Amino acid sequence: MTKETEAQLTGATPRRKPKPDIDTIGGRRLKPATLMMGHGYDPMLSEGSLKPPIFLTSTFVFENAAAGKRHFEGVTGKRPGGAEGLVYSRFNGPNQEILEDRLSVWEDAEEALTFSSGMSAIATLLLATVKPGDTIVHSGPLYAATETLIARILGRFGVNFLDFPAGATRDEIDAVMKKAAEGTVSLIYLESPANPTNALVDVEAVAASRDAIFGNGPDAPPIAIDNTFLGPLWQQPLKHGADLVVYSLTKYAGGHSDLVAGGVVGRKALIDPIRLMRNTIGTITDPNTAWMLLRSLETLELRMTRAGENAAKVCAFLRDHPKVEHVGYLGFLAGDRQADIYRRHCTGAGSTFSLFLKGGEAEAFRFLDALKIAKLAVSLGGTETLASHPAGMTHLSVPEERKKALGITDNLVRISIGVEDADDLIADFEQALAAV
Repeated sequence: MTKETEAQLTGATPRRKPKPDIDTIGGRRLKPATLMMGHGYDPMLSEGSLKPPIFLTSTFVFENAAAGKRHFEGVTGKRPGGAEGLVYSRFNGPNQEILEDRLSVWEDAEEALTFSSGMSAIATLLLATVKPGDTIVHSGPLYAATETLIARILGRFGVNFLDFPAGATRDEIDAVMKKAAEGTVSLIYLESPANPTNALVDVEAVAASRDAIFGNGPDAPPIAIDNTFLGPLWQQPLKHGADLVVYSLTKYAGGHSDLVAGGVVGRKALIDPIRLMRNTIGTITDPNTAWMLLRSLETLELRMTRAGENAAKVCAFLRDHPKVEHVGYLGFLAGDRQADIYRRHCTGAGSTFSLFLKGGEAEAFRFLDALKIAKLAVSLGGTETLASHPAGMTHLSVPEERKKALGITDNLVRISIGVEDADDLIADFEQALAAV
């Protein structure tokens, strides 16, 4: 949101000048954790309020008729540069625009958009990008609802897809890309780490394959990636060749399990058509949720850091337990292709991992039912530790053969570590494993 827009819409008089954002001091560029405390907002334009007010309004007043016309010239494309100012809360609002300014800071993105949920962000991106007859190339597995949206819903409208496994090599990626290039590829969609297996995608290899087969001009299919599991603290895919990054802001960005929201960040040229689609179908986040996310972004680095430290301690305990078959934790990768991807792409192992127990569904259920501190619930990235059974819950709708191919087995438990005391969590997992 521009300072001029903020001045118009927070009650400031035309004579009051907004203070410029401070993003450097003494030539030092300020870090995202610092910018979260005030970037994009001047308290003096809102009666001195330290935090942005919640703007609960459906419509906004134009300064004059000419300003109204100028806004709609931008909205309709009759004037280059897009819309200026605020007009209606289906399109934008002060809380959402401050949030989007701050969200883009974490990945040094040109633009950001926020949505009413992670899936509405993904759906709006897809609707803005594909048309009947197009092909989406994607990694696998994806979050089950994303797979359903691509394969079943968009499939009804003539959209095709081809996929490659998350850990695919450059040759394997090339083979899928070349086959897809026989038609029109409108989007390359990735998820890394994959949900729920934690398998990493080599974004650099995907970008190199795309450039080799389709070129890197404006007509080449963009690369979008769901970065919910590691971002924005532990992975920043725009640095490795992605064009758009998708988030379920419900998770680490929100981080308190009390809101649902989504986001997309990336290049302005690619964000603009997604914004137009969001304006049309109304998938923007609401002002109160945007305000809550502004609160959460202030502690994002603190929460993610503590959760990551806890996960490292918990996984070290689980790794050698006699009732554990395997711990799918990124911090344990060594000496293989996944370890190489991790070294190049990630700055931390995260706090969400896959736990494979010895046995099957019965053993997994006994473990889950015995937990006392960890909560049996879907989602991840909150302050509390959560555990779930993907094969029987979030990925139940995925066909059995595909679940088997993707490694989503009955003995898999997905765990998201929170910010509790690590030793207490270890004690909880130890007693739960005793019940297996």
